[in-house]
Amino acid sequence: MRHPPRSALLAVAGTVALVAGALLPVVTAQGAAPACSVEYSVTGQWDAGFQAAVKITNNAAAMSSWSLAFDFANGQKVTQGWSAKWSQSGTAVTAANESWNASLGSGESVSAGFVASRSGANAVPTTFRLNGTTCNVDSTPTPTPTPTAPPSTDPPGTGDGPPALHVSGNRLVDAAGRNRRLLGVNRSGGEFMCVQGRGIWDGPVDDAAVKAIADWRVNTVRIPLNEECWLGLSNIDPAYGGANYVNAVKQLVARVEAHGMTPIVELHWTYGQYTGNSAGCSDVHATCQKPMPDMQYSPSFWTSVANTFKNDTAVAFDLFNEPYPDRAASTTAQAWQCWRDGGSCPGIGYQVAGMQDLVDSVRAAGARNVILAGGLAYSNDLGQWLTYKPDDPTGNLAAAYHVYNFNSCADVGCWNSTLAPVAARVPLVAGEIGENTCSHGFVDQVMKWFDDHGLSYLGWTWNTWDCSTGPSLISGYDGTPTAYGTGLRDHLRALQG
Repeated sequence: MRHPPRSALLAVAGTVALVAGALLPVVTAQGAAPACSVEYSVTGQWDAGFQAAVKITNNAAAMSSWSLAFDFANGQKVTQGWSAKWSQSGTAVTAANESWNASLGSGESVSAGFVASRSGANAVPTTFRLNGTTCNVDSTPTPTPTPTAPPSTDPPGTGDGPPALHVSGNRLVDAAGRNRRLLGVNRSGGEFMCVQGRGIWDGPVDDAAVKAIADWRVNTVRIPLNEECWLGLSNIDPAYGGANYVNAVKQLVARVEAHGMTPIVELHWTYGQYTGNSAGCSDVHATCQKPMPDMQYSPSFWTSVANTFKNDTAVAFDLFNEPYPDRAASTTAQAWQCWRDGGSCPGIGYQVAGMQDLVDSVRAAGARNVILAGGLAYSNDLGQWLTYKPDDPTGNLAAAYHVYNFNSCADVGCWNSTLAPVAARVPLVAGEIGENTCSHGFVDQVMKWFDDHGLSYLGWTWNTWDCSTGPSLISGYDGTPTAYGTGLRDHLRALQG
């Protein structure tokens, strides 16, 4: 959201439940490997449907294209898919490569997923054929079945600490290659309290307060920050800036991780005077959302943050809350160019740090943490995100998206046309979802679409504000939900069981 206050999935009728995974054993013969192997896992199941994933490993000669075929036994029907071109004729299902994942070298793997409808039983397919070759078997007698753990979503709040994250294709995965969907909340305060001279956090962030977040079955907490406070600039009260601010952030990150949740640290408010279209303030200081980060301080902020957390790749970095250079530029092309490359941008009076500048700052510090980058229109427009995608030498870059009921891209049609192509190429995280109705009808729709596509989302925000000033999930820091928060809480609990 752009303006925190200055003063103090569809629940499917409760039937959604992620299952541990219906495993198809990978059959290997003693002394020989199959030409190909397929791991099939059911990652979510409800009364009328399910979500599944396949991991294909090629053990033969390199392939320039691939096609996987299998059959359903109980009338299941694929309704949506990702990371492959899915089709079905009768009981026969085919997943053919996309242009970006066509090459499959010897020993390499590729993963894809789908959502399907069902009625009654949901038997696991028994035979898989890759380019006509039957997988999981070979000519050597007496094969020994070896169950292989599927890619799956780690349960939140376990107390074991969150996993180290990296990007694999279009998914966020842990060190073992298991999928990690980021499902959680934002914890606002660190972006505005310090610059207003009122403290560091808005409300308690002690262990009990963080445990209350985890009790919603949250596995991720996004933490908005202020660059002037982190860097301890002269306009910030030293009690709330510099080392005191950095240490407070490190302590909150540690508490979040202690409860098994992934922390996302995010640059929210920045320096630079902007008084043009849709300006949130006329102040040069970091007291509101600016259209883009500034070259004077934002790269330094990310260099420092990266050095602070580079040895903990469970922490993700969200480069800049809600870019809106499109409100200042004359054309969309100018806006996207500004977004990626920065410099002297049309309509913006300060030197801009583009997304590439910030990625470079993080990587130059030696940090390999996952990076999120939101698009135009306050992160609501990803229409040309792939075209202007910054270069990341580590390959650990994901797209960030924000959606509220009052945004332009806030319906299934827009999500199908603009988000699905991005989600097919890179991980997609809805870093903020919410509505200004104090209810949850809209976020129910958002969560359903993102669940159907196996994507991540976080509700704005875990703060006890009057709902009229912004979507507030709670009325008490013990986790008492608002009507809006009830929708998110109950849905996350239903997903996790």
